[in-house]
Amino acid sequence: LEHNDANRALMGSNMQRQAVPLLRPEAPLVATGMEIEAAKYSGQVLLAQNAGVVTSATNSQVVVTKDNGDEDIYPLMKFVRTNQGTCINQRPVVDKGDRVESGQIIADSSATEQGELALGQNVLCAFMSWEGYNFEDAIIISNRLVERDKFTSIHISKHELEARDTKLGPEEITRDIPNVGEESLRELDETGIIRIGAEVSPGDILVGKITPKGETELSAEEKLLRAIFGEKAREVKDTSLRMPHGEWGKVINVKVFSTDKGDDLAAGVNQWVQVWVAQKRKISVGDKLAGRHGNKGVISLIAPAEDMPFLPDGTPVDIILNPIGVPSRMNIGQVLETHLGWAAQTLGIKVLTPVFDGADDIAIEDALAKAWLAQKAGAVSLDPGNENHTVQLEVAKVWITSHGYDGDRVFSDAYPGEAKEICLRLWLEDLGIASRDLNQQELEQAVDKVNTERNLPPPILGKVTLCDGRSGEPFDQPVTVGNIYIMKLNHLVEDKVHARSTGPYSLISQQPLGGKAQFGGQRFGEMEVWALEAYGAAHNLQEVLTIKSDDVTGRAKTYEAIIKREDILQPGVPESFKVLIMELRSLGLAVEVISEEERVTPAEETKEAPKPETELKVIEDSTWREVEKDNA
Repeated sequence: LEHNDANRALMGSNMQRQAVPLLRPEAPLVATGMEIEAAKYSGQVLLAQNAGVVTSATNSQVVVTKDNGDEDIYPLMKFVRTNQGTCINQRPVVDKGDRVESGQIIADSSATEQGELALGQNVLCAFMSWEGYNFEDAIIISNRLVERDKFTSIHISKHELEARDTKLGPEEITRDIPNVGEESLRELDETGIIRIGAEVSPGDILVGKITPKGETELSAEEKLLRAIFGEKAREVKDTSLRMPHGEWGKVINVKVFSTDKGDDLAAGVNQWVQVWVAQKRKISVGDKLAGRHGNKGVISLIAPAEDMPFLPDGTPVDIILNPIGVPSRMNIGQVLETHLGWAAQTLGIKVLTPVFDGADDIAIEDALAKAWLAQKAGAVSLDPGNENHTVQLEVAKVWITSHGYDGDRVFSDAYPGEAKEICLRLWLEDLGIASRDLNQQELEQAVDKVNTERNLPPPILGKVTLCDGRSGEPFDQPVTVGNIYIMKLNHLVEDKVHARSTGPYSLISQQPLGGKAQFGGQRFGEMEVWALEAYGAAHNLQEVLTIKSDDVTGRAKTYEAIIKREDILQPGVPESFKVLIMELRSLGLAVEVISEEERVTPAEETKEAPKPETELKVIEDSTWREVEKDNA
């Protein structure tokens, strides 16, 4: 982290607060050493208060029998909603019969693994451009990440409803709702509350509620119905709690509070119902990802794994980042993390690099060298059923010794630079270039020569010759590849996508409301108007400023014309223009809207208004003229 510009380091720390807890937490391969402390003091992990033996470890609780025979019972939090709408779910990390000491971690949370902070996932990353899909900080990910649920998270929404006393009588929570078919009520129980486990989609009823209706609200149709069917026992309207637009999921919990049961509710409230709905969200195009170095971006493409660039051994990369995003941002830490992650993954180890006291350039080059030597020696054995693998260091040491070098010195931290030098010598020999008798300077020159002339990067550069997954052809230049820690941030495209045709309008301006929560429209502002003016899209512009906005009569006529499949008539006068006229009048200008035939439109009240010496008249063909007042 000490290799990053301060601005990006700040972004990196701020974005870790926005990370979403994932389905399967994974601790970072390259860590700072603070992850365990952060997790321990977060209050999310469960610590043993006393030493003892675990006598029971279930999904919901852990029981520890202390040395004196008493039992400590630790209940676990299961699928609890956070304020961010994410999910806390604790899992035991101890088994029955395990011995635990005081302060030891006995349960992980939704963002920890073995007591270590785990906000994201380790993914195989390549720094290269790919068909322009990662232009401007966009990110390409492999379909493998989706299939393996690497970035899948659980989100929980909470919906509430109160049944109050009104002037016309109490509201009632019931299944008997007027004008609602049986299909809409199929998931409700006999009291009108949705059952746990029900799948719900936008507009579905969660809690049925009816409110007494005043006699004044009767429409002509209702009067007719009452005349035919006689007096109803009571007139009620449907005020049920429904799923908001764009939300879906499965009901996981319902709580009902009632004054009848003795619950303490606010004044005038008889019943209070809470419904929790959970959803499992896979990663999708438009979701925001970020690393720990302020390197953030939005997914632009989820490519099939077979189309992704692949390593010489056939492994496809998981994620492609754009190298252009590194130099100007000056967050070089992400590249060093990539190199160190590659070495850690290959050697099957975890790396701790505390800030300002971490791995330096030589240590990173040594780590890459050790990884290459272990692979070359055949000491890395991949477990076919699992990504975890073992590294047999003794095999690597024997192989190095058989080539005339000291294997113990290579894998010892006491000799910095040793692994790098031996790796480069063996690499050159592998290419048929004698390197035994070269001194340090000659060795580096020989390596540079191979790198420039043959385009073969030495192992200590952390670069690989990748092949295109679609054609199988190798790319022109070697590519930096390694393991990098990526988090999914709580800016999910599903929460932001929004569309509206007709909807609510502001009572004051008669323009559509704004924002997704209000089911509002998109603001077509001043600069957008300039764009349409510059393009000459006059009809579009007129619609946007009138019938799509605050021309009340025009809206109604347009709706009618669309229903009748007729041509849309000329728009009327927008409400905002009327407001402008009123504002000018308040400034003492007697402005009237008159037609081409000089007829005054029904703004008759202006005749009583005191008129100035010169009055402005607005004419529909948008020409202005001054009219001298007749003083006679």
